[in-house]
Amino acid sequence: MRRFDGKMNGEKFLADKNSMVVHDLDNEKNQCGIDEIINEGFEKPYTNITYAHWDGFSNCRHCIKKMQNDR
Repeated sequence: MRRFDGKMNGEKFLADKNSMVVHDLDNEKNQCGIDEIINEGFEKPYTNITYAHWDGFSNCRHCIKKMQNDR
């Protein structure tokens, strides 16, 4: 579920600056802990997953099964 709180403004991808993992909010799972990431202030929004990868973030094993391009 896309968010409009914290630093999020409806972007599809949320990166966790603490764990260096990027999440797909359109395929979010409970294990992702998105609300906790935002509450702790570790969120970094992305509209394109490629940019998150360029910044050193890895895919979440729960919501992103393999490398993917922004869709």
